[in-house]
Parts: sequence; structure tokens; C-alpha cells
Amino acid sequence: MADAKKTLRITQVKSSIGYKEDQGKTLRALGLGKINRSVEQVDNESVRGMIFKVKHLVKVEEI
Repeated sequence: MADAKKTLRITQVKSSIGYKEDQGKTLRALGLGKINRSVEQVDNESVRGMIFKVKHLVKVEEI
């Protein structure tokens, strides 16, 4: 189990309209773009940093 990678399910719950342009681009980089769309990403520092930037627009669950 040492090689087991954690996965995060990220769901967009709010629109990026009205926020800074770079936050919309961060959502796109995560694979999101529409409300209630979900993606699964590997849990690593770069993904965690992107989630932190748009934490008010997404919901995150560990899988």
C-alpha cells in the first residue's frame, strides 16, 4: 500500500463569473468549467494549490 495514490473528487459548485480571470483558468486547468461537473485528480501539492486558489468555488472529497 506504500505506492497507493490518494484521489480527490473535485466538484464545481459555483460559477467563476464575477471572480478574477485567473480563477476561471484554474478551474479549467483542473478540468472543470460548468457547475456540478466533477473530476478526479491525484492528490499532490500542485493540485492542492489549485484547489486552495478556488476553494470558494469547489467541493472536495477524498476517495
